[in-house]
Amino acid sequence: MIKLTINGEQHELDIPDNMPLLWAIRDIVGMKGTKFGCGIGQCGACTVHMDGVATRSCSTPVSAVQGEITTIEAMADDPVGQKVQQAWLDLGVAQCGYCQGGQIMNATALLKKTPAPETGEIVDAMEGNLCRCGTYNRILAAIERAADQKEANS
Repeated sequence: MIKLTINGEQHELDIPDNMPLLWAIRDIVGMKGTKFGCGIGQCGACTVHMDGVATRSCSTPVSAVQGEITTIEAMADDPVGQKVQQAWLDLGVAQCGYCQGGQIMNATALLKKTPAPETGEIVDAMEGNLCRCGTYNRILAAIERAADQKEANS
């Protein structure tokens, strides 16, 4: 049995130790917001937080999970996540939307670690999250807006 804490809830799962966290979240627990993209941790669609650190769930076996897992479903209850999601909406970032959960998770982890990042820091932090629709300029602008809102509301 594998014990996972996902979005504050304990889950005891009868799954293999080597199952990727992504499949435990989606197929076993039933949270569909975390997406499968490439399966090798290169695109970022599967990004979740493991104790606040952006982590690729497709390449993380459940046996390697340490601490609390947070998924996109919990961002509506997270103050920084709320600001990021609102900036995404305000600027109309999403096109197809497939990668956006992972983008938001990575952006939120960045802003929690670095509340007022420089443009270069944002670009570096988001480099591993791919967007097939090419909304990179809007993603950057939304993160900058969320950082400004965070500063204004602190």
